[in-house]
Amino acid sequence: MTLHPDLLFPTAHELDTLTPEALAGRMNALQGTLGARIGIEFLQAGRERLVARMPVEGNRQPAGRLHGGANLALAEELASVGSWLNLDPTRQVAVGVDLSGTHVRGVTDGWVTGEATLAYRGRSMMVWTVEIRDERDRVTSLARCTCNVIATGA
Repeated sequence: MTLHPDLLFPTAHELDTLTPEALAGRMNALQGTLGARIGIEFLQAGRERLVARMPVEGNRQPAGRLHGGANLALAEELASVGSWLNLDPTRQVAVGVDLSGTHVRGVTDGWVTGEATLAYRGRSMMVWTVEIRDERDRVTSLARCTCNVIATGA
């Protein structure tokens, strides 16, 4: 399996010593990904909780509101990266296999912020819950993402 060429994955020691903000900065360097294209910026990252934000501008549906698919892309980005932080990247990868979301409030401008929390961690599966909020801290979308852990054969 070919990994992203810019992936500078933290070592186990770095995961234990970097602040959530410093670790998040490492996750923002992946160009050529969907997350970069839609403007996702990681703010905090850890093994059980991640926070990232995304602009509404450039991610609207024709009706002028934030596209539900962009919300789900933010949710899966958070869950996938969070799952990776729980793996040995020399032997395993994590991929999203199930994603569901409910959009409860429209957003027309500014930024939304997603917070992902690890709900279940197993050997071959991880489940994350994600709340997405607007700049007034109102919930706009709720999501759940399941990631499968795959051995790379290395």
